[in-house]
Amino acid sequence: MDDLETLCVRAREWRQDGLALATVISTWGSAPRPKGSHMLVNADGRFEGSVSGGCVESDVLQAAADAIADGVSRVRSYGVADDDAWVAGLPCGGEISVLVQPVGEAGFPPALFDAIAAARTAGQRFPVSTDLATGLSKTGATPGQFINDYLPPRRVLIVGAVQIAQSLAPLCRAIGVSPVLIDPRGRFLTEERFPGVTLDDRWPDDAITAFAPDAATAVITLSHDPKIDDPALIAALTAQTGYIAALGSRKSQAARLERLGALGFSAADLARIDGPAGLDIGAVGPAEIALSIAAGMIQAFNDRG
Repeated sequence: MDDLETLCVRAREWRQDGLALATVISTWGSAPRPKGSHMLVNADGRFEGSVSGGCVESDVLQAAADAIADGVSRVRSYGVADDDAWVAGLPCGGEISVLVQPVGEAGFPPALFDAIAAARTAGQRFPVSTDLATGLSKTGATPGQFINDYLPPRRVLIVGAVQIAQSLAPLCRAIGVSPVLIDPRGRFLTEERFPGVTLDDRWPDDAITAFAPDAATAVITLSHDPKIDDPALIAALTAQTGYIAALGSRKSQAARLERLGALGFSAADLARIDGPAGLDIGAVGPAEIALSIAAGMIQAFNDRG
């Protein structure tokens, strides 16, 4: 469950309470949270999410309490903290502006949380426009208004239930990317080795085709067996897969590209495969290799906006 899914769940649980939604609407410099980040605030003081990582949340909580009380949206701006330690600011040196809306027809309609959740479950983008002058939000991308484009949840299809996958799967869950382990070898693909992870014992091409990878999906092959990895890569390349990576040396990557090229894939197609997989951090051992692969995946996702 990623941050946005958790926030939508809280919105349903707290629906009968007074609520406010804080949203980062602009950033400059080294802002701690990106534009579109949310914090949902309950009238009793509970909250979910973050707009700054902690440095201005106290002030936002007060603004949220005011919005719940009077039903009026407001925008708060924060920059570098001054010498007064009690003044809300951003010690990282960035600047942000935060819209605080009451959750209701005068601000952020409660039904939008359900619509966002439904669209993401269906693997669809869902834009919401907000008139900053009135604080009213509605479905759609209206020019001249603040538009928050909610993307489908990120997921990763890991091919090869090997030792690296045992570190990669829980790491992906920790960073909000839902993992699926794909391997037709039953002795490798067990609940004992991958507790709590979705397991799929189909051949990789069948499994990946069934999952219909989109821009929010990564496919990462780890098995070192071309009979398993190559069909997975072929299926990933024929879809709108957001990130494709293959474990192996530069020599094995060159051989892999030669095999796939012989099947008719173009140079542009083959350039989509990150191989050797991940960022070069001098990784040693399965856990560090998993970290480098996860970092490469997140870099690719974020480069696509």
